[in-house]
Parts: sequence; structure tokens; C-alpha cells
Amino acid sequence: MKLLLSGRALTASAVAVATLVTGGSAAGAATAPTRPAAAAAPDIPIANVKAHLSQLQSIATANGGNRAHGRAGYQASLTYVKAKLDAAGFTTRVQQFTASGRTGYNLIADWPGGDADQIVMAGSHLDSVTSGPGINDNGSGSSAVLETALAVARSGYQPTKHLRFAWWGAEELGLVGSRYYVNSLGSAERAKISGYLNFDMIGSPNPGYFVYDDDPTIEKTFKDYFAGLGVSTEIETEGDGRSDHAPFKNAGVPVGGLFSGADYRKTSAQAAKWGGTVGQPFDRCYHSSCDTTANINDTALDRNSDAIAYAVWTLSQ
Repeated sequence: MKLLLSGRALTASAVAVATLVTGGSAAGAATAPTRPAAAAAPDIPIANVKAHLSQLQSIATANGGNRAHGRAGYQASLTYVKAKLDAAGFTTRVQQFTASGRTGYNLIADWPGGDADQIVMAGSHLDSVTSGPGINDNGSGSSAVLETALAVARSGYQPTKHLRFAWWGAEELGLVGSRYYVNSLGSAERAKISGYLNFDMIGSPNPGYFVYDDDPTIEKTFKDYFAGLGVSTEIETEGDGRSDHAPFKNAGVPVGGLFSGADYRKTSAQAAKWGGTVGQPFDRCYHSSCDTTANINDTALDRNSDAIAYAVWTLSQ
């Protein structure tokens, strides 16, 4: 998640887009065909999500301790995610832009099939800040979105709507990659996106359970999931407008998402609901070198990963 600093508008000189191709009930009446029962979302294996986090940590460790825009660690992170998706049968493309004098990349992955005029999109930013490996911010969202996409492939899921997944570059410089993507779409293409779901920091070590209150249908979908677990949620305010849903929202696309908290401090009322430590940040390692694989709450990561899959399945049927 990008820092909220007044006057911090970083200009992104976005240049070229490089796309890598890759009946009746009377007796005796004919029985009307019945619509197949809605597919149930799978449980997302937390071990798989954590395995992706371990890979991102290794990538950061081998590349100066970070996975930041324009650095070797970001490129290696994108290569890792893209290889997993390609092997699973997704159609992937890489979109190139320039920000702060360095080349950045977005990764877009489409699951074949579904109504191309109704697209459900889930995304997360893949870059870290330069000061750390960015495992909660935002390896957590990136890994959970990746594993949800891989679960789509494993299950052979064929939804009514078209599914698209995305990993954004240069979010930490001011939502550069996601804004570039949205601006690259014509109005007709933007109108085909029936919902964009954003996941930025979902494994915070002193977690809260926050739901974006933008699109009512998407919001209710997430709230219903957590209600089924007996977990209370709150409306997300700390990161409002500070992550990659903002360019979509500004373009009129319905948006929603989940968040487990950054540098705001947990209140006594929140600790009573969720456990954890009163008066401490949700993530004490936010934008720091200690944002490593040790900086993850497994329960929050597991619940939020399953909530992603639930929303993807529910909203795409």
C-alpha cells in the first residue's frame, strides 16, 4: 500500500504498452432442463499461499532485500507469478510502462471462457518499497490472488462471467501501474468490468478484518463470508483511495476488497472482537525491512485467502 503523504504525486511518464501474447409441473409434461447448481468455492490451501510468500522472500533476499519497481527483485517476482499462471493454462500478457525513470510492468492473466462482456477482476500490487521485501505489503495479497487463480485452473471452473487476474507494478509510487492499465482501456472495455476486487495487505500480524464499502454487492459478498465464520468486520477507512482499486473506482468500475491493517493502532474494541494487542499497529513492520515471512498472521491470511475465492466464485456465476 502506498504511503499517504500530501503532495506526494509522483509523475509517471507512461510510454508504450508491450503486450506479450501469449417448466411446467403437471404430470406427463416434459421436464424443463434445470440449471446446474452453483459451484462452491474451494478452500485455498494456506500452505500453498505461504509457499508463494517464501519464494517472494527468497527473491527479495537475492536482490538487495526488496522487490521494488524497476529493480531486479520486481522483475523476478513477475517472472515467478507468470510462470505459474502460464503452466496452469492462463493467457498472460505483460504491460510495460515507465515511472520515475525506470521500466515497470503489470501482469494480466485471463482464464479462457466466460462472457467477455462481463468481467470479474481480482488484483493486487506485486511491488514492495525499496526498504524491505514487502511480504505482507503486498506479497500477501499477491500470493492469495495467485493461489485463487491456480485453484480456478485446478478445479476446471467454468464461470458464467469471464475471469481476469492482475498484478500491478509501481503501486508504491502512487498507483502507477493500475492507473496506467485503466487509462489504457477504452470506455467500452472499462464498461465490461462488472467488478474489480483489490487485495492489499491481508496477513497483518496484529490483524483486523476490514471490508471496502464501495460497491454494495461486492461489500455484502465479503461480509456474508465472514459472517459465516462468525468473524466481525469493519468498514475499511485506513487505506481508502491508497491502493489499486482507486483508478478503477474513479473510472466508474464497481470495486471492493479486503484489508487487515497497516500502521493504524488497534483499539480496545477491535482487540475485543479480533484478539491481538491493543495500542499496537496492525502491522508494526509496515514499509520496513522487517516485513518478512515472519511478519504474517496465518489465521488472517487463511481467512482472507478463502474469502477471495468465495467472492471470485460467487460474483462470477
